[in-house]
Amino acid sequence: MLIDTHCHLFMKPLSGDIDGVLKRAAVKGISAIIVPAVETSSWKRVAELSEYPTVYPALGLHPWCADEVLDTGILEKLLVETGSVAVGEIGLDFKIENPDRIAQITVFRIQLDLARELGLPVILHCRGAFDEMLSILSEKKYNGNITGVVHAFTRGIQLAERFLELGFYLAFGGAVTRSRAKRARSSAVGVPLRRIVLETDAPSIGMDGIEPERMEPAHVARIGESLALLRGISIEEVTFETSMNARELFNIREGW
Repeated sequence: MLIDTHCHLFMKPLSGDIDGVLKRAAVKGISAIIVPAVETSSWKRVAELSEYPTVYPALGLHPWCADEVLDTGILEKLLVETGSVAVGEIGLDFKIENPDRIAQITVFRIQLDLARELGLPVILHCRGAFDEMLSILSEKKYNGNITGVVHAFTRGIQLAERFLELGFYLAFGGAVTRSRAKRARSSAVGVPLRRIVLETDAPSIGMDGIEPERMEPAHVARIGESLALLRGISIEEVTFETSMNARELFNIREGW
């Protein structure tokens, strides 16, 4: 049974057909869907979605929303009450227009500290700030004391190895279905399978022949098939290994 480790189920158009989305996912053998929050206003919506047995919440403040007031007391309370499997989606994004780098780094550190305190993994978003992120994660207080996943990884194997050395997993999504995404596909082959998880990032990122707004968790099956083809292994092996990785990383015990 496959796992979609990153889907914004609370966003449109997915939010308008939750039951349909989950039924289609089940038909494709998707046994669990991790739903990361983005802004503080999405925390409640993600918490509500966790009432579905195959949906697992992750709460955090996205770097695009670093200017929002982050009440760590409220976030900690909700993480515990909702049984969140990770702190996320958090990170750094210096490619957005006029990024407030100081604010992003401050919010990122606060949430890393919270994840470390609660013993939770983190779901990382990173664009244009890999050196800065790796520098922070390499600090003594975090290195070896916190783990997580770099979501939507499309960069080269050398960068991948730097995250692997720190104990992180890498999530591959729709990019591996595109023949022109040579760097992402090369990394998907070079990264050890025991450190790979799958995701759709629906409805934010598409894949070959499917626009982002049409993406949903069921499509992680095709992503898994593409990964199997690239690596020259069976879909059964990809399914077992990536699902086991996700279950271990996010401490998902149901469905074993």
